[in-house]
Amino acid sequence: MQKVIVVGGGAAGMMAAVSAAKAGACVLLLERNNRLGWKLSITGKGRCNVTNDSTMQEIIKNIPGNGSFLYSSLAAFDSASLQDFFRAQGVELKTERGKRVFPVSDNAKDIVAALKRAMEKLGVKVLYGKYVDKLLIEDGAIQGVQAGEEVFEAERVIITCGGKSYSTTGSDGSGYMLAEQAGHSIITPKPALVPLYSEDKYIPGLAGLSLKNVEVSLYHRNKLLAAEFGEMLFTHKGVSGPVILSLSFDVCTLSAIDQRQCILKINLKPALDMDKLQARLQRDLDKFSRRHLANSLNELLPQSIIPVVIQLSGVFPHKECNQITKEERKALCEIISAFPVHISSVGTIEEAIVTAGGVCVKEINPKTMESRKVSGLYFCGEVLDVQGYTGGFNLQAAFSMGNAAGKYAAEEF
Repeated sequence: MQKVIVVGGGAAGMMAAVSAAKAGACVLLLERNNRLGWKLSITGKGRCNVTNDSTMQEIIKNIPGNGSFLYSSLAAFDSASLQDFFRAQGVELKTERGKRVFPVSDNAKDIVAALKRAMEKLGVKVLYGKYVDKLLIEDGAIQGVQAGEEVFEAERVIITCGGKSYSTTGSDGSGYMLAEQAGHSIITPKPALVPLYSEDKYIPGLAGLSLKNVEVSLYHRNKLLAAEFGEMLFTHKGVSGPVILSLSFDVCTLSAIDQRQCILKINLKPALDMDKLQARLQRDLDKFSRRHLANSLNELLPQSIIPVVIQLSGVFPHKECNQITKEERKALCEIISAFPVHISSVGTIEEAIVTAGGVCVKEINPKTMESRKVSGLYFCGEVLDVQGYTGGFNLQAAFSMGNAAGKYAAEEF
């Protein structure tokens, strides 16, 4: 009889399998796909932001969705521990802006391969094409799982099926179904870390424009909710990119009606305060004094956004630079420092990087990841109602929870 079964071969599942095998258990991992780590292999545009080189407290601060649930698992297996693990598996790592940690190769498949190697060395058995649809529970204790007509008996079962985002990779919410079989409550799954849509008429014309080193502030009914500095991207339907995904976390918590009351204000030149920005603009206007305004801002702004900035400022685009008034210069600077994007809605759960919601963490032991409903049943990873900002925080949470679940599932053997 297999002593520990892990259901799901993603980040949390593979780490749980490694941890359980290290602790001496005989481990069977059941994966519904024909490969492991499908979603992990496409994270970070295929680069895999594996963790964030921060302290435990900083990581928890960046996981607003029940981050405090992670105190024990992070204390036992923090960012430094995770980095040591991958280096021991032969993966070189590097730290980029915002303390984001990536493999030096910029290839997420190296992370997946490292986890597979670790499992192979420890004798973890993997079966592919196994869709677990039933938990076998008797007298309040787990007995195993069922996948179609096949029954797999075990003394411990770890559920790591993921959330509902990127369902094509296997995260279709099946873990919630299994949790409900065990009597667990499910916090309604919603998208988190998604692109933001806008009906502003000028948005389609900006599609493909990537901005770096900008500051984006999120307002709801004129109240500042959050601000982020970094990179973003305009799409045909709105905005995306690291900064936007982080800010979307706050937007997703609002109702559909309130989401339409949100506005992003993009500071295109955050290094310049208003006085310095006006002085810089004046230098450009003086330099190109005989040109039309529309042909004079190329050194200050990306070409595609110039017509929109001028339009929103209310200044006539074909006015010669030497005719621009102080008030018009001020109007231009106000748009440059607070370029508006009105939000109409958020991306779907299919577009979400992570899922908000899932198995209620109050029903899970935060130290061991064991169910408080069924003995010998464990949950970890995105199937739980734990979610954070972009920057490696969600993967760190998954790896830390997986480490804890595997260790304690194997502890009594």
